[in-house]
Amino acid sequence: MDRDEENYYGKHGEPRKFDPKFRGPIHNRHCTDIICCVIFIVVILGYIALGVVAWVHGDPRKVIYPTDSYGQFCGQRDTPNENKTILFYFNILKCASPAVLINLQCPTTQLCVSKCPDRFATYIDVQASYRYRPDQWNYFKQFCKPGFNNPRKSVAQVLRDEDCPSMIIPSRPFLKRCFPDFSTKNGVLTVANQTTFKDGRGKTRNVTDLREAANGINNVLDARSVGMKIFEDYAISWYWILIGLFIAMLLSLLFLVLLRFTAGVLFWIFIFGVIGIIGYGIWHCYWEYDHLKGIPGSDLTVYDIGFQTDFKVYLQLRQTWLAFMIILCGVEVIIILMLIFLRNRIRIAIALLKEGSRAIGYIMSTLFYPIVTFLLIAICISYWAVTAVFLATSGEPVYKVMANQTLCKYANLTCDPETFNTTNVTKLCPGAQCTFAFYGGESLYHKYIFIFQLANAFVFLWLVNFAIALGQCTLAGAFASYYWAYRKPADIPLWPLFSSFGRAIRYHTGSLAFGALILAIVQLIRVILEYLDHKLKGTQNSFTRFLLCCLKCCFWCLEKFLKFINRNAYIMIAIYGKNFCTSAKEAFFLLMRNVVRVAVLDKVTDFLLFLGKILVAGGVGVLAFFFFTQRIPVFAQEVPMLNYYWVPLLTVIIGSYLVAHGFFSVYAMCVDTLFLCFCEDLERNDGSTAKPYFMSASLHRILGKKKLSPKKA
Repeated sequence: MDRDEENYYGKHGEPRKFDPKFRGPIHNRHCTDIICCVIFIVVILGYIALGVVAWVHGDPRKVIYPTDSYGQFCGQRDTPNENKTILFYFNILKCASPAVLINLQCPTTQLCVSKCPDRFATYIDVQASYRYRPDQWNYFKQFCKPGFNNPRKSVAQVLRDEDCPSMIIPSRPFLKRCFPDFSTKNGVLTVANQTTFKDGRGKTRNVTDLREAANGINNVLDARSVGMKIFEDYAISWYWILIGLFIAMLLSLLFLVLLRFTAGVLFWIFIFGVIGIIGYGIWHCYWEYDHLKGIPGSDLTVYDIGFQTDFKVYLQLRQTWLAFMIILCGVEVIIILMLIFLRNRIRIAIALLKEGSRAIGYIMSTLFYPIVTFLLIAICISYWAVTAVFLATSGEPVYKVMANQTLCKYANLTCDPETFNTTNVTKLCPGAQCTFAFYGGESLYHKYIFIFQLANAFVFLWLVNFAIALGQCTLAGAFASYYWAYRKPADIPLWPLFSSFGRAIRYHTGSLAFGALILAIVQLIRVILEYLDHKLKGTQNSFTRFLLCCLKCCFWCLEKFLKFINRNAYIMIAIYGKNFCTSAKEAFFLLMRNVVRVAVLDKVTDFLLFLGKILVAGGVGVLAFFFFTQRIPVFAQEVPMLNYYWVPLLTVIIGSYLVAHGFFSVYAMCVDTLFLCFCEDLERNDGSTAKPYFMSASLHRILGKKKLSPKKA
């Protein structure tokens, strides 16, 4: 009894249990994994409640508007800062980097202003010229604290109390903050075409002293101008991009239809091409090996010359080419032996691919189901992002002591701006101020914001995995309806996709949620490990790095394995309507009984679908390249004038690949479903009149089986 025939019988040779009434996906079902379904619904309700609480406490204005040293928003309506939309830093030299300016708090006074400075000026010069140049003071005082108008106050006291900045430099707004107006002139860094400036403390400094505080600002600002040009390109070429994506959709559909006729041809052309290339490699290695014969030094071994940084040295050795030739010969022999011994299973895999193309042809609505999955995932992402922003902005303003003296013991301690002037901090630390630091809080809610963010991420992962599971189960049910139709397409039920979707939602929400929960837990652990790895970088020892690396690798493998098991479990749920654990167990053992077929089918399917994605993305990309570079005379006048032609070109190529991936993911699910149904068909039936096969005639011919009788004891 060969391997295929063994699958008709049980472990001890007895015929497997046959249900004469079985005709594909069971319609008389019952709800599965009810407890998990209830928990899932409760979690969703709790997730909604979390969003409401975050919405009540959060304030996205803290992200949208910059905040000055007094905790007030710049540019907020109905406030004194309504017309002051930009944040100005008194002394930008105190800021270590743009990251500090944007994300953290720079240790200098920050004010909301209506516009950034457009000239160099110092408080010393302005005070000295106040009597005969009052216009300079009127301009300078708009960058001082609100209400300050005493140019006669001594410079030392002004700088100590930080009533005004010691200097202003030409700046321009970026991210609603004033940054130095850097430019490069003949390779020299300048600000407003000057290389030096007065720091307001009696020193003349070079513009390069601002480099650390504004490191990378030039590149970011240049990127902003590039971003504007890219936006313009999208604005005038969006409809051509949509046309390109529509062409990609048509090519994807055409490729899926042609797979019915070309799957075998494409696969064998590739296989024989690989054999031919390896054969040429063997010949070339032999030619190099023979050509080096007699050349001085070519008979040395790799061990003799040791390690060399110039790898060309190794190519002068006969031993190197001999090793290459032996390796290629081994690969060639393995491929040929695999083709000889697995030829029948490869033919089955190709036949299933063709059958998948035929099934999609009968149930075309399945090709557009990924749009439903995309919308569900988009909703999940949007809700998660909004909730995360509201949670992150739920805190109250926290003020800290900012002191000019480095030895002030009160520096960075929390303070109350309303009572700060009555404390002795200003006496012990002259010039110290109570300024806004960040948003936080000491209440119970604020203490658990991190836990809420973690819960937000976990439920997000759960919902996303549930949306994917729902799509897989729905498609599996539709394609199973096709396979188990005895007369195709006459026996295919009406609206198989909608019927399958209804069964999945009505009966198997709990099972799908259970599978998604397991996957979400593993993914959350992976996220935490990545977070720990990022936080501990530079401080961890070798053992910690090794342990984290092993854990990340293990959980990555576990996630891949669970995705494989879940996918096949959902197929069994769609067919038989059993709970998740039972379906996962039956799917796993069914696949293990056909492990070679699984491996062959996966590789053949992966190759053909990858080839299809490359053909679609590459074909549309070449067409888009010729179009946007005006190399198609017929459409030369229709091409929009672009700043960068690669902007719509890359968008079309990436979009085409994603479109093809969406269509081919349906095809991959179809092939996986048909394969499991095929394995079930082999184990349930024997091709007799009483137990006929449901497989197509082509698969039946490949098996070479006619009628099998149950094995006698």
